[in-house]
Amino acid sequence: MILEETFQLANDTKIPKIGFGTWQMSPDDAYRATKYALDNGYKHVDTAYVYGNETEVGQAIKDASVARDEIFVTTKVPAETDTYAKAMENIDESLRRLGLDHVDLLLIHAPRPWSRIGEPRENDDRKNNQVWQALEDAYHEGKTKAIGVSNFNIDDLKNIIENGKIKPMVNQIKCYIGNLSTGNIDFCQKHSILVEGYSPLATGGILDDERIQKIAKKYDKSIPQIAIRYLLQKDVLPLPKSVHETYILENAQVDFVLQKEDMDELDQL
Repeated sequence: MILEETFQLANDTKIPKIGFGTWQMSPDDAYRATKYALDNGYKHVDTAYVYGNETEVGQAIKDASVARDEIFVTTKVPAETDTYAKAMENIDESLRRLGLDHVDLLLIHAPRPWSRIGEPRENDDRKNNQVWQALEDAYHEGKTKAIGVSNFNIDDLKNIIENGKIKPMVNQIKCYIGNLSTGNIDFCQKHSILVEGYSPLATGGILDDERIQKIAKKYDKSIPQIAIRYLLQKDVLPLPKSVHETYILENAQVDFVLQKEDMDELDQL
């Protein structure tokens, strides 16, 4: 079963192949949906400092029928954090909110503040190096089992690789059919950086695509199931999210294989 399968990070840490995303979930929804997901086989939960639901995600982990050591937990240092000291403060606050003594993966949420995404890098390299040093120290102190980044492009990754002591183990980026940022994915995979794909359904943008629907019908699957399976066959770890119990279950029912001709067709979209 796919929920039992794992990818292996560069430091040999095993990470479940499908994560349960909690982006844009209210605290109440995050608690209810996370607990339901964990009680129904998910073993990987993704949250962030800025999501405003770490406390509820942590409570769901505590209340779930799954032992903590069987659950892979990810959180993220805010994109706006620009000093070593502030990053360490954020990390400790996330652990306090989650009610955990460590997480399994800690990421820098973005290489620059959200208000400046897409703008020139300016002094971002220096800022990212300071925050990355905090993640490295948190890793050495046992506050996390693995470290990585999110929304980093190739130049941002090169900066960390060239100036850090530890290479990022993960890059979490937006990935869905028709938007695979292949240059970034190829670079990551070449450097043994696992790519995690958030918004695998393009925030609902692909749900009415007739071409994907045709393939879904061939396999007697839903479009979300095709989208999630597509990423898995690209060795990208999908992070689907839903607050609806039916979809939470359905998103994990992807134990099938897309044939080459269908993967090729999806590549062209």
